[in-house]
Amino acid sequence: MMVIPIYDTVLLPGVPYHFNLDTINQEELNELKSEDSPEILLLPLKDKKEREEIQAEDFYEIGVRAQVLKVQENAAGIWLSVQAVERARCVFLRVLSDRVEGEFESIPEEIDVNETGRRDLVEFIKRTAGELAEFFHGAEKLAEYMNTLTEANELISFLSQFIGMSPDEKYALLETSSYKERGSLFCSSLVKFKNAVELKVELTQKYNETKGKSYQEAAIRQQMEVLQKKLEELSPEERSETEEYRRKVEEAGMPEDAKKEILRTLKRLEQEGPHGSEYNTLHGYMEFVTDLPWKKTQAGPIDLKKAREILDRGHYGLDKVKERILQHMAVMALKKNQTGSILLLVGAPGTGKTSIGKGIAEALGRKYTRISFGGVRDEAEIRGHRRTYVGAMPGRIMEGIRRAGVSNPVMVLDEIDKLISSYNGDPASALLEVLDPEQNNTFTDHYLNVPYDLSQVLFVCTANTMDTIPQPLLDRMEVISLSGYTPDEKFYIARDYLLPASIRENGLEESDLTVSEETIRTIITDYTMEAGVRGLKKQMDVLCRKAAVQIVEEGRHGVFVTPGQLPDLLGKRVANHEKVTGENPAGVVTGLAWTQAGGEILFIESVAMEGSGQIRLTGQLGDVMKESASISLSLVKSLFAGNGFPFAKSDIHIHVPSGAVPKDGPSAGITLFTALVSLVTGRTVDPRLAMTGEISLRGKVLPIGGLPEKLMAAERAGIKMVLIPKENEENLKDVPKETRAALEILPVNTVEEVMAYAFGPKFLEEQKEERERLIRAV
Repeated sequence: MMVIPIYDTVLLPGVPYHFNLDTINQEELNELKSEDSPEILLLPLKDKKEREEIQAEDFYEIGVRAQVLKVQENAAGIWLSVQAVERARCVFLRVLSDRVEGEFESIPEEIDVNETGRRDLVEFIKRTAGELAEFFHGAEKLAEYMNTLTEANELISFLSQFIGMSPDEKYALLETSSYKERGSLFCSSLVKFKNAVELKVELTQKYNETKGKSYQEAAIRQQMEVLQKKLEELSPEERSETEEYRRKVEEAGMPEDAKKEILRTLKRLEQEGPHGSEYNTLHGYMEFVTDLPWKKTQAGPIDLKKAREILDRGHYGLDKVKERILQHMAVMALKKNQTGSILLLVGAPGTGKTSIGKGIAEALGRKYTRISFGGVRDEAEIRGHRRTYVGAMPGRIMEGIRRAGVSNPVMVLDEIDKLISSYNGDPASALLEVLDPEQNNTFTDHYLNVPYDLSQVLFVCTANTMDTIPQPLLDRMEVISLSGYTPDEKFYIARDYLLPASIRENGLEESDLTVSEETIRTIITDYTMEAGVRGLKKQMDVLCRKAAVQIVEEGRHGVFVTPGQLPDLLGKRVANHEKVTGENPAGVVTGLAWTQAGGEILFIESVAMEGSGQIRLTGQLGDVMKESASISLSLVKSLFAGNGFPFAKSDIHIHVPSGAVPKDGPSAGITLFTALVSLVTGRTVDPRLAMTGEISLRGKVLPIGGLPEKLMAAERAGIKMVLIPKENEENLKDVPKETRAALEILPVNTVEEVMAYAFGPKFLEEQKEERERLIRAV
């Protein structure tokens, strides 16, 4: 049965309840709407927590079974109306990432009071509440509403929200089965609250009736002393709400300016009273600012050995990234500072960027909080809404601080490359103040409206690409690139981490499923196309689910998966990587490309036909590649104009498969050039030779990016020799050792060197002789 967490509410059978569900997924919503009056279990929480923080031990044992009467979607979330049916004890509870489920047993009510006693209890509650209401505005409306209630449970549930009962006291009303005991508990709380209000009113009247300045001062002082004494006698749960807010403000350690402004708001809250038009807005604000950790911090000693173990335990490979993070921590230890430069982890999906942020928090012994900015287009999501607007809320940064509970958490800002500018402002510009160490010590959220010090927060940002991040924002961060995992690294991750995790998550024992090493490598090459391992984890989950079906249906244990079974288990291959086969004709050369899923080889194809000297480009080429093709053709014409090829009477068509995939980037220059030279001269190029590099109009080979991924793709495709720009030679240290050992990598600086490797060392001399022969023949 679906379980709905409820906090600080008196749940009693026979009472209707109406509330907003601000966190609910589509599956739960469909379930609530699926049939007439579906049943749910309302289960109270011991403490108020965010949905993602709730654990099974946070719930009380007893709740109420309720029938859903109405489900309505509105701007604040999902509005749910239910009718409580009976008290229920939760006998099984499971808290998942996106929902809570449980099983329950019914608890009967003990009606230990006769009808006359029940009627007397209702009359006593109404009479006491009516006397109490005389001290507040709107007594007539309260009395009018109470007259519509005829059951003690309804009165208790309604009035308990006004008399300052603690969550434990409210739960005690639900926990008891005795009608008599429940009425006694509530009446005791009601009378206690009434006496406290009468005392305050009496002291206030005495002050108003007294004349004379000296006596007024003495009366005020006496009133404060009496109230203070009374408050000291009360537990924190029994103190009035405003006094509790005042105590929290005094103990928060906030700056004096902020304290002054917040106390002014508290005074307005007291003046408004529960029935004031701004009461809910001011109440929400006071609850938020008193929940904020103004001076509360949490941090352990920086132990680099322990930090290295934590990062190694959670992430295989990524040595360069982990080393840079350890350097960052070492600097923090030497400077005795809880923060440092802001890190930006850039890499393809599934490479472990977010989990690295969680590992940093664990290594530093600090709280971890995560904020996702994917698709955020409203600047108010960063800075918050001004409280003058209906439905105003704090920004995500301050909400993350409140959720963390400390002022120095490790805060991961996920997907900052997905921020979108719109008519609602530029969220990326709003982040400039947050991520600037010179400004964020006085960051002002519009909702909070007082400065808050963010200088102790360690920000870790993640992005898939830097192309969409504005330069001013990028300047505030130190970029750490996660280039992705090699096939060997993916193999060890799958064997040692992903497969055991999938077996546990799908209810299997380790002996129930065995996947051979050859099978894992086949899955990596044929069933995934990614730089990370997220897709690989999904495939492991599929194997575990297939094994679970065999175990449940056939009672078969010890399932062993071989490569030959993969088409039946996983379907057809999803990764069709190009491989070199046979011989390339003249005009075709093997190139290398970078994609977000890693590297790939591609074939640059060119043909000539009778025409008027035009060039045609196909294959969804971007502007950069089109310019590279034009530069290459001009360079080829300048070098081979007199070698017999009829440039003026021929059209040249260049195609880059696959045509449905867009391609762009400054790295195909020498490949395009070599393909045109091959076409013009009729000389073929060994398909096992691949190349990457941009060229200038002077014939100089320019550097490129994504070299590790390209060389890994070359190794996978069976390439033996790769030409790279001379200026990229220093990037070879980032290439895995096994890849460097499998390839002959040749740095080149000019197109002459490229042609020497592609067509032979004497190629230019032969072309010169051919040109001279044609001149003599003319």
